[in-house]
Amino acid sequence: MKWLILLSLIYYLSDVEGLKVLVCFPLPVKSLSILGQGAVRHLMEAGHDVTYITVYPLKLQAKNFRQIDISSNVALVAKDETLTMGYVLNHKLERNHPYQIQEFAQEAVRMTLNHENVKKLLEDPNVHFDVIITDLMESEVYTGLAVLYNCPMVWLYSMGAHWQVLRMIDVASNPAYDPDYLSPNMPPFTFAQRVEELWSRIYWQYLKTFYTQPEERRIYEAVFGPLMAKRGRALPDYEDVMYNASLVFANEHDATRNRLSTPQNFKYIGGFHIEEPVKPLPKDLQELIDNSKHGVIYFSMGSFLKSNSLPRKLVMELLQMFGELKQTVIWKFEDNSLQDVPKNVHIVNWAPQPSILAHPNVRMFISHGGQLSSLEAIHFGKPVIGVPVFFDQFTNIFKAERNGYALRVPLSHNLPKDLKPAITTMLTDDRYAKKAKELSALYHDRLTKPGPALVYWVEHVVRTRGAPHLRSPALHVPLYQRLYLDLLAIILTIVSTFMLLLMKICKKKTNVKRNDRKKTN
Repeated sequence: MKWLILLSLIYYLSDVEGLKVLVCFPLPVKSLSILGQGAVRHLMEAGHDVTYITVYPLKLQAKNFRQIDISSNVALVAKDETLTMGYVLNHKLERNHPYQIQEFAQEAVRMTLNHENVKKLLEDPNVHFDVIITDLMESEVYTGLAVLYNCPMVWLYSMGAHWQVLRMIDVASNPAYDPDYLSPNMPPFTFAQRVEELWSRIYWQYLKTFYTQPEERRIYEAVFGPLMAKRGRALPDYEDVMYNASLVFANEHDATRNRLSTPQNFKYIGGFHIEEPVKPLPKDLQELIDNSKHGVIYFSMGSFLKSNSLPRKLVMELLQMFGELKQTVIWKFEDNSLQDVPKNVHIVNWAPQPSILAHPNVRMFISHGGQLSSLEAIHFGKPVIGVPVFFDQFTNIFKAERNGYALRVPLSHNLPKDLKPAITTMLTDDRYAKKAKELSALYHDRLTKPGPALVYWVEHVVRTRGAPHLRSPALHVPLYQRLYLDLLAIILTIVSTFMLLLMKICKKKTNVKRNDRKKTN
């Protein structure tokens, strides 16, 4: 009996032995780094050793944590005016050009893999990892990390189930009902929208195939080729490894409608970045929200977009409009230059968003509709007024409208005038708040919370050596077989042969009749 207990204990300890995990979030986008930090936090709490490649270093010291600082990647967006609200407002943009996004991701790959700190990590022959977790955004070159360390690959996608990510592990979905994440369209589509979505997909694939992917292949071979040679191994072909992920984590949840069907190795873990319980509010904000008799309106355009890039005239008109309300307005504004701020408006340069949204006195959330903000609104059951700017924000706000807890207001020079009636509607019509609470209950009604689910599936991938049992067979079936083009070719050949023989028979009979007539004559 003692030996049995000892063997069971040894088995248990070996089963939960800490993994060595490489988490890579290389894009200079603060909201994406929040996802990376969430993954790091949950993995470390589970006892795993984490190496974190990040643009936004953490003030964290622990035995099971190592940080690779690539903060110089911020230069990619530091002076890009096209990514500001002021530029989008003046140019009336509603959709980003796909090649712009692909180039952005590609340049981030080049900067990251050639960064001095990353090169030191990759060139160290004593370093090994059990699994790679990396952000997926328009580039698959990071799959070379799994090749180098000969371990499973897990993508962490900041959005939901879109065809651009599903194509990595399964067959891409149909454009007749699946818009890409840059699209402002929402199913059911009109005829014109279906044509638009089809063309957008064809154009994206054209850019990827003939412009972006060849350059990504060159980066992959230039970076990982010499590293593999030093280890005495041959570098696999890029296209053989870019579709070899074991799992995709999606930052979405089951409470949204119009979700696509997904393969088994596509896992929804939306909301894993939200700490529970939330951190206490700073004393000044706690007192402000507690003492707001008519409730609080929270206004934030996220961590990437800056409200101070709006025209000053528009900012002053927003302040004037907010000053006419009874409610307290907390506005995340990135500098202290505002003057004549109404008494009911509280300006903050930085806001502890989850802690604010968790307060029961907050009545609504005016948001850009980013995926993290959208998840936090559902998590805490707050109705939303969405002012989408670009990327996936249009899709997120349209979904929120369809789900009945949001109103959409376009970003324009008339924003204060358009925003006022939306605020009034949401204050007087309690259907939005009720729907938000209903969806929040649905969101929280899960078998497992998203953080532990992330840890479980990462461990499962390592335990099962890449989780091949979860992979879809459709990914490796050629297009001509999926569309039965070979069968169609056989049918057309048989029909053509039959028609040809029939025509020859008919022609032969016609010639015989003509000859008989000539003989009779």
